Amino acid sequence: MAGDKKSDGGKKPLSGITLIATENTEKNNKATAKQNDSGDFQIAAESLTDKNSHNENLTAAGQTQAAGNNGKGVQQTISAGLELDTGKVDSKQKKKKIKRATIPLSHDDLSRLNTNKGLISLLRNREIKLKDVLDELKYEDELVRLQIELVKLQRWVAENGKRIAIIFEGRDAAGKGGTIRRFTEHLNPRAMRVVALPKPTDAEKGQWYFQRYSVQLPNPGEIVFFDRSWYNRAVVEPVNGFCSKAEYQRFMQQVPEFEHMLYEDGLILIKFWFSIAKEEQAKRFESRKQNPLKQWKLSPIDEQAQNKWEQYTHYKEEMFSKTHTSYSPWILVKANNKLRARLESIRYVLNHIPYDDKVEGKLRLCPDPNIITRFHRNVIKID
Repeated sequence: MAGDKKSDGGKKPLSGITLIATENTEKNNKATAKQNDSGDFQIAAESLTDKNSHNENLTAAGQTQAAGNNGKGVQQTISAGLELDTGKVDSKQKKKKIKRATIPLSHDDLSRLNTNKGLISLLRNREIKLKDVLDELKYEDELVRLQIELVKLQRWVAENGKRIAIIFEGRDAAGKGGTIRRFTEHLNPRAMRVVALPKPTDAEKGQWYFQRYSVQLPNPGEIVFFDRSWYNRAVVEPVNGFCSKAEYQRFMQQVPEFEHMLYEDGLILIKFWFSIAKEEQAKRFESRKQNPLKQWKLSPIDEQAQNKWEQYTHYKEEMFSKTHTSYSPWILVKANNKLRARLESIRYVLNHIPYDDKVEGKLRLCPDPNIITRFHRNVIKID
């Protein structure tokens, strides 16, 4: 490889390299390089999945630029994005983005990347937590495998004319929307919907409360994900004064009957409640304020969530007590760790529904009882 190992003899020093390292289960690593229009460079690395292959051969092609006249070495800044080859899944290799970070690399650093020990040492020296990288790699691998099972589930639903409605409830910033995105990422959009209704119109306010939700229920062969649902009236509306006491009491009396009718009609209803601690909610609110891409998630109701924490707790407990039934139970998800909450909620759905061609032994479908629990009065609560 030219350029990355010979910097003497009148050669101009490197200012940046784009390394694209791909792991193949039958061949050693290969790499190509290219420079983008702005002069910045990116490095993408994929991990080796073949257990019998231990030799790594990293090659790169670089382009040099003129250095300053101060005689000092040029430090390379490379924006690194680590990608994992998740291995053979249905005879196709899946690639998942793991990390992005700006890391200054010297020539010695680049040479250390040729060995596994060198890579681990480099991560440690650059204050990149190896455990975080490994956790992210494991998460992405598990997520892809579970999403393949979701595709099988959707096929079974379509072929058998089943109807599935999955409700995602919880406090603000509990991770409901992110979990729904992982559920639906690879599903056929023609056979599934995500329902997130805005506040009711004047006409809808005069209707039976369940009417605008009942028209959103799944058709035969369809899965519907509710990002909040008719349970707004059980918690959000009474806390914020959006309904009268009489309307609240009527709802609490009718909702078990409404869900029992759905159950008798053959609809599969799953109700998730995502629980987070008060401190975690405050942390996520602050993150949203600082991130321009997430600021749209903030609302006046969110701003009051911390001050009204105890009121939310009271109405949440009332909801569990009066709407948790054998045919429509509440499933509690401990969601302080977003990644684990996503994986375990997907596992619960896959384990709960008897779809065809379910994977056996190779993938854990039984959810972690430390993350997923059915509601009961003595359950340990974090919110």
